[in-house]
Amino acid sequence: MEICNHDLAVNAMNGFKVVVPPHPLISHWVSVIRDQSTPTHSFRSAMGELGRLLAYEATRDWLPTVPREVQTPMGTAVVDSVDPMEPIMIVPILRAGLALAELMASIFPSTATFHLGMARNETTLQPSVYLNKLPVSFPKECNILLVDPMLATGGTVVAAVDLLKERGAEISQIRIICAVAAPPAIKKLNERFPGICVYTGAMDQTVNEKGFIVPGLGDAGDRSYGT
Repeated sequence: MEICNHDLAVNAMNGFKVVVPPHPLISHWVSVIRDQSTPTHSFRSAMGELGRLLAYEATRDWLPTVPREVQTPMGTAVVDSVDPMEPIMIVPILRAGLALAELMASIFPSTATFHLGMARNETTLQPSVYLNKLPVSFPKECNILLVDPMLATGGTVVAAVDLLKERGAEISQIRIICAVAAPPAIKKLNERFPGICVYTGAMDQTVNEKGFIVPGLGDAGDRSYGT
């Protein structure tokens, strides 16, 4: 497994990749959401901006294009356009995933959003599903962005990937977007799903006994919605 700050390095053994894009705006929005003095509305806005940038980075080599001719004011041009018949599937894990995914649809010509509600037991740290709006079967060859702001112990995101696979998704069709990741989750993903890709705003090195990333940013859901 290799953690890199660009989108070219790939583990030679199984293709597992963790990308921390080296973009100044990504660093800026991460700094905003880390700051405990950031108010709720500003935190949620920053999460949306961070999610939009990470979605851009995660799909730069992943969007099918089609050639076509358009008429400019000066003549005819042959252009490549993202195929609107191949929507990006966005799967935010509620509730915090909603904030990170809020602006993603604005950068794509076509999207479909499927909500997945999962709660983590604060004692066992194990996830449970309370809402599943996934399609009966994902189309072959579609691209899925699974959005989970905090990859801490990895229990929730692993369970979510299992649910996507149950609905027909292949690992090659899934990319995970998060605000902050930590080694336990990355290790678990690497062991369970070789070849999956993770795009994160930051990598921290510690998870405490309560399952929170340190220094992290606290509870992303509570800070996004003030409850």
